[in-house]
Amino acid sequence: MIKIIAMTSACLALMLTACNKEQADQPIQLDPDNTTEPDQTIRIAAAANLSDVLPDIIEGYKADRNLPDQKIEVTFASSGKLYSQITSGAPYDIFLAANQEFPAQLVDEIFKGDTSHMPFTYTQGQLSIYSATKSLAGLNQTTLTDLFKSDDKVKMTIANPKLAPYGESAKVYLQQQNLYDDLMAQKRIIQAENIGQAFQYAHTGSVDYGFVAHSQVTAIKATPEQFYILPPESYPAILQDGIVITNAAAAADFTDYLRSPTGQAYFSKAGYLAVK
Repeated sequence: MIKIIAMTSACLALMLTACNKEQADQPIQLDPDNTTEPDQTIRIAAAANLSDVLPDIIEGYKADRNLPDQKIEVTFASSGKLYSQITSGAPYDIFLAANQEFPAQLVDEIFKGDTSHMPFTYTQGQLSIYSATKSLAGLNQTTLTDLFKSDDKVKMTIANPKLAPYGESAKVYLQQQNLYDDLMAQKRIIQAENIGQAFQYAHTGSVDYGFVAHSQVTAIKATPEQFYILPPESYPAILQDGIVITNAAAAADFTDYLRSPTGQAYFSKAGYLAVK
């Protein structure tokens, strides 16, 4: 009996060892739908124009929801660059774009029309012309166009139209003023990667004028002579959409806050237009 027990124990040990080895050889399967961790990090891919307002919204969210330890990581970049990262598998929970096209494309690209992941409009941006070195006092669309035509030494910056919706709107504005082709031919337009970089070019005086997000002008408390808000009807409306990528409950809760009256108040204060 003792020998039989010893052999059974040995066999059991061998079986456990084999089992453990087999489990170790299997790839670890992560559950993207896992929402059980109370301190789950929310990972946000955010358009560069949100760098001034989103941190305040995040702090307000944590305070209002009484979640001081909630981890929220934000990556700011051009919407096109973030879209490319997401379609390549970057682990974001939320995508806050500067247009409506990129979130809509994700529905077809990733979710194959799944209506449980639908885009939502969370704010509308404004386009301003800003200068740290030139006065814009008293200028309007007509006089500004005349200035750009008459002074062939004036240089300006716009965000890359292929990647940044604010850059696309700036390009359309210049085209409607019959300026874009000539300015490009004369190499007087300096393209920035995103709207954040465009603002830096203008703010540091690397160019004379910058087509920037009005929220950036608001954030630095620029004086009236430093900027001119372009009429909203003079360029395509910058409706900014977001989309929740994962099924994380924390991500859905944050976007609910973003669209609430409390969240929208942050956008209004920061220089955005009300979402109709």
